[in-house]
Amino acid sequence: MAVAAAEPVAHELDPTTASRPIWLLWAIGLIGCGVAAFSFVDAFHSETVSAELGEPLVVAMLVNWNTAAYVLCGLVAWSRRPASRFGPLLIAAGFANFLSTLSWTTNDLSYTIGQALDFLPPVLFLHVFLAFPTGRLHGRVERAIVAAGYVVAISFELVRMAAGSFGPNNLLEVTQSPDVGFWALRLQLLTMSAVCLAGIGVLVDRRRRWGRPLRGSIALLTGFFGLGLAMIAFLFLSIAFGGPAVREIRWGTLAAIGLAPLAFLFALLHARLARSAVGGLLVELHGDLAPADLRDALARALRDPSLTLAYWLPDFQAYVDLDGRKVLLREDGGRQTTAIDRNGAHVAALVHDAALTDEPELLEAVTAAAGIAIENARLHAELRARLEELRGSRARVLAAGQSERQRLERNLHDGAQQRLIALSLELSMLEEQVAADSATVDRIAAARAEIASSLEELREVARGLHPAVVSGHGLEVALEQLTARAAVPVRLTVTLGSRLPEALEVAAYYLVSESLANIGKYARASSATVEVERRDTDVVVEIVDNGVGGAHEEGGSGLRGLADRVEALDGKLRVWSPVGGGTRVRAEIPCAP
Repeated sequence: MAVAAAEPVAHELDPTTASRPIWLLWAIGLIGCGVAAFSFVDAFHSETVSAELGEPLVVAMLVNWNTAAYVLCGLVAWSRRPASRFGPLLIAAGFANFLSTLSWTTNDLSYTIGQALDFLPPVLFLHVFLAFPTGRLHGRVERAIVAAGYVVAISFELVRMAAGSFGPNNLLEVTQSPDVGFWALRLQLLTMSAVCLAGIGVLVDRRRRWGRPLRGSIALLTGFFGLGLAMIAFLFLSIAFGGPAVREIRWGTLAAIGLAPLAFLFALLHARLARSAVGGLLVELHGDLAPADLRDALARALRDPSLTLAYWLPDFQAYVDLDGRKVLLREDGGRQTTAIDRNGAHVAALVHDAALTDEPELLEAVTAAAGIAIENARLHAELRARLEELRGSRARVLAAGQSERQRLERNLHDGAQQRLIALSLELSMLEEQVAADSATVDRIAAARAEIASSLEELREVARGLHPAVVSGHGLEVALEQLTARAAVPVRLTVTLGSRLPEALEVAAYYLVSESLANIGKYARASSATVEVERRDTDVVVEIVDNGVGGAHEEGGSGLRGLADRVEALDGKLRVWSPVGGGTRVRAEIPCAP
């Protein structure tokens, strides 16, 4: 098996990242609950809530649910995935939601801070939705969308505050310009809705490129992400154009955004419950799971039917499948690679759904449970790879030998044969000049006869080295000439339809040639048949005689060499030769249609 050099570039399983101090998590959680309670109480004393947002109880419950839910779910994510940015991003979204509620207060400073950050929570929610599950954005387009959201959310709000669009508690008021404030608000709403719609476009494009998430919980979560962005965009457009039921739309938007943390918790719970599949995997492994069934067992345990298991062979510097064929690891379309090491040595890699990287404990548990089975399967793959390499090496040796035979045949034809022919012509001319000397004429005729005999012997040798007629005219013509010179009458049937690859035609020619030679030397047969036909994806060559039988591969019949030639082409050679019952030689050689 010829393989190109490769390096084990898969990501290592590294679940050992230090977790956050428990006191820090508790402190953030208590602060989050405290600020949510503060906003809840403040909602009932705020004239803004009653006048603009509607029923204070409904607003307080929805807004502060989002604050508490995002903070607490962020703490769960941060504690379970300390190396991921997603947890801190959730916490930031929760606290930003609280800061925006400071605009409900009557204190000048807190009111100013809250009003300046009023549009920040939607952008942070957008950031959360696009950054799932790692907390990192996935390219320049996503970064540009989120950055545009932050700029629009803050800058336009500051312009409105400077233009005096708000009450007397606004410390940033510079002048009273209602028109500037009006158009700044409308432009802000339209731009923010466009940013949210662009975020939905990113999610749709990601779904198109990566396909449907293989985990139902992840599909549910991303569905809530899209719903939340759609509701935010709809709300902004309704406010911009004075649509009906703006309060109710606002409540629906807050409810939709608040569902995302619940879906996230469901995804975490689903991942935890899924680890019970490791027990099922252990049961399967205990039952002496065959290497061919190992990939399917791992796919079931990881809930990833598209899982690819590749084995690393250091001697070949390549990944291979169970049959020893080279495998290229590609991380695209939502796929990711995880390396599997055992006893300090790299043995394999899993190419899996990228969402699994958010469940390192599950990956670690499954690969640890299947460690011995994976190593055994790797040995099986290495054996198959070496067999494939041996098969390829044998094919290359035969091809090199055939090329050398072809070169020698050309040298004999263009060299020795041509010189003998020229010598025979020269003797013919000399014979005409000495026609009066009968003794000399007789000697020249004898010399010409010897030359003719030598030419025939050279032609036989050349045909044995390489059948030029096969290359020039095809297998059928070559077999017709071959059977015409056979020692016994031969009935030839060739049904091919088109030319075959030259290596296959040469192998078939030699098979028939050697078999007919054996019939003439040993079989004491009175007739023979030769059939060559294409059957689906195979070429079948069969030679049958009515001789004495008793032929076998290990004798002097040359069948072992023919078997090697056929097997080098991934074919099979079988011989039936009962004593007194004739001999039947049959080869089946793969040939692409």
